Amino acid sequence: MAKYTRDDIYKAAKELSNWGRWGADDQIGTLNNVSPEDVVRAAGLIRKGKTFALGLNLKEKIQSGLFGGRWNMIHQMLATGTDAVIGAQDGDGKKYLRYADDAINLPCQGSTQWDALCHIFLDDKMYNGYPATDVTVAGAARLGIEHVRDKMVGRGVLLDIARWKGLDSLPDGYPVTNADLDGCAAAQGVEIRKGDFVIIRTGHQERCLAAADWTGYAGGDAPGLAFETAYWIRQHDIAAICADTWGCEVRPNECDEANQPWHWVVIPAIGISMGEIFYVKELAEDCAADGVYEFFFTAPPLHIPGAAGSPINPQAIK
Repeated sequence: MAKYTRDDIYKAAKELSNWGRWGADDQIGTLNNVSPEDVVRAAGLIRKGKTFALGLNLKEKIQSGLFGGRWNMIHQMLATGTDAVIGAQDGDGKKYLRYADDAINLPCQGSTQWDALCHIFLDDKMYNGYPATDVTVAGAARLGIEHVRDKMVGRGVLLDIARWKGLDSLPDGYPVTNADLDGCAAAQGVEIRKGDFVIIRTGHQERCLAAADWTGYAGGDAPGLAFETAYWIRQHDIAAICADTWGCEVRPNECDEANQPWHWVVIPAIGISMGEIFYVKELAEDCAADGVYEFFFTAPPLHIPGAAGSPINPQAIK
C-alpha cells in the first residue's frame, strides 16, 4: 500500500527547501556545501594511487523505452582502417593522413550521468523558485548543467547497502531507509560529512550485468532510496547523491499520486545534484577488501550550456 500522498510531498518540499539559502541568483544548490578546504582535504585521501572508473559501458543496452523515449547510444564510424588501407584517404599527392574517426548519438541521461537542477519541476517552479518556463527548446536559461562543470569534486563516500545486508543485490521494491544509511555507515566505520558525494550501492546494476538482461532497469521496478531519505539528505547537507540504479529512488514508488515523488523534493526543493547509473562493482570490492569507504571523487559533466543532464565517467581515487 502506498505510504505517501501529494500533501506529504509538498510538506517535505516546504520543510526541506534550500530556496534563497545561497542567494536569489544561486544555480548550483547543495554543491555550495563543498568548500575549497574540503577539496584539499579530499585530495589527502589518495594513498594508494588506485583509480576506479564509475561510468557504465556506453554500449550496454540499458534503455528499453519505458521512460521518456530515451534510446541506447548509437556509435557510428566515420572513417575506418579499411578506408585507409584501400587508399580512400590518400588523395592525389604525398601529403595525406590515414585515420579513424567516429561519432556518437545518445540522450544526455542515457547512461551514467548527472541530473541538472533544471531536470525536475515542482509544479511550475524549478530549484530556487525559478520558473519552469525558463527551460525552452533552446535549453535551460537557468540551472543548466554548465553551472556545475567545475564543482563536481570532493570527498566521495560509498555506502554499500547490499553488501552490508549480506546480499548480492537488494530486491526490487526495497526502500533504503534512513536507518539503513546510518547503519551501513556505522558498520563501515565511515562518517557522512557536509559536502560529501554519497554513492549508494544496491547491486541492481550488477544483477543486470551478470544476467545480461536489462529488462525493466530503465524505468521499471528497482531497489532505491525511500522517500524519507530526503530528510536525511537535507540533515547531512551532502553535496550530491548517486546510485547504481536508473533513478536512485525505490520503484514501485511509495506514492500513488505522483511519479518519482522523491525527485519532486530533492532536486527542485533541496537543490541536490543527483548521479544515476553509476558502475561501482570494482570500487565496492576494493572498499570491502581494505575497509576504506572514502576517497577522492571527481565527475565533471560535459560543458553543454542549457542541458538538463550530462553523461559522465566519474573517478574514485584511493
